[in-house]
Amino acid sequence: MKLKIPALIGGAVGVVTAAAAAGLVHEHRVVEGERARIDPRTAALLGALPVDRESRVRAEDGIELHVEEVGPLDAPLTVVFVHGFGLTLGSFHFQRLALSEHFGQDVRLVLYDQRSHGRSDRSSAVGCTIEQLGRDLGAVIDSVVPNGPIVLIGHSMGGMTVMALASQRPDLFQRRLASAPQARIGSVGLINTSSGDLKTVTLGLPSFVARIRGPVLPVILRRAARSADLVERGRALGKDLAWVLTKRLSFGSEVDPAVVAYCTNMIAATRVDVFAEFYPTLMAHDGTLGLMNLVDCSVLVLAADHDALTPLAHAETIAAALPFAELIVVADAGHLLMLEHPDEVDRPVLGLVGDALSAAAGSPSRIGRTVRRRSRRAVAR
Repeated sequence: MKLKIPALIGGAVGVVTAAAAAGLVHEHRVVEGERARIDPRTAALLGALPVDRESRVRAEDGIELHVEEVGPLDAPLTVVFVHGFGLTLGSFHFQRLALSEHFGQDVRLVLYDQRSHGRSDRSSAVGCTIEQLGRDLGAVIDSVVPNGPIVLIGHSMGGMTVMALASQRPDLFQRRLASAPQARIGSVGLINTSSGDLKTVTLGLPSFVARIRGPVLPVILRRAARSADLVERGRALGKDLAWVLTKRLSFGSEVDPAVVAYCTNMIAATRVDVFAEFYPTLMAHDGTLGLMNLVDCSVLVLAADHDALTPLAHAETIAAALPFAELIVVADAGHLLMLEHPDEVDRPVLGLVGDALSAAAGSPSRIGRTVRRRSRRAVAR
């Protein structure tokens, strides 16, 4: 007996629908099982570190940025943290804790939420550019850290922000062969970041899918932004999918479920229209000039071997351009390296800050060396 074409199509659709439904049920069970393993005590500690001072810094276009400080105002060294796309200052939870415990009153920590993120003001679409983020970082430094030596630590888009500041205000950054008494930034940490060419990133997708991502994703984001409220309601209902995507795109190993929940909630708090507004500037980012102005700084480049968003090759490009860069590659790690493997990030960051503190006190340190320090060291898991 012959089957009619509509019947065949209907049967195929039914099979696919049943398979998708089964997949969703399985996914829900897996996610629920992981959520059940969250230790409430660990979850309560994440993002709940003490703050000595909070303030608002006004950017040049009137946007106010939320700033938090830990440590004394007269500390001999200040470390400024700049977070990544879709995150908040809370993404540096473990580094904030490690630096405070290790250096105590000798180091002041400054963290802030980038515009349209966290507790900072929502920006217009026109202000959502890497160049503007660089000027925002400059405003934070001018307002909160007007004097004294600084170490900058940037993750992902935060690293691009550091490059933008370096291109705009090279006088702030260390120069070995020129007299620059006003230069205040001699050490920089760049974590999971890129100096450009992000259009080539596949996000771990199959090659044929990755090829259509470039023209298709901006259209999807623009349409989502036009119906942002509806999309946000959909995101709230799709918590299982958000959990799965966060794990897949952010980590390269099994992570404490409390950390996954913390990251998922952080990302979910960033509205879809913010993602849409920043996407073009991320794709157009070119940090070449900024890197040129970091050539005399001591730069720590931290990368992950399974980073789907800013792959290892991007970190290698940065390290190759900087004579005094140290490249450290962490194995079995993804894009949120500082939350996935905090110890492997804390140790070299403590070293970078310790060297800068020694330099601020006039003691010999690696910062003053003129030899090339470029190295590549994989941290085995």
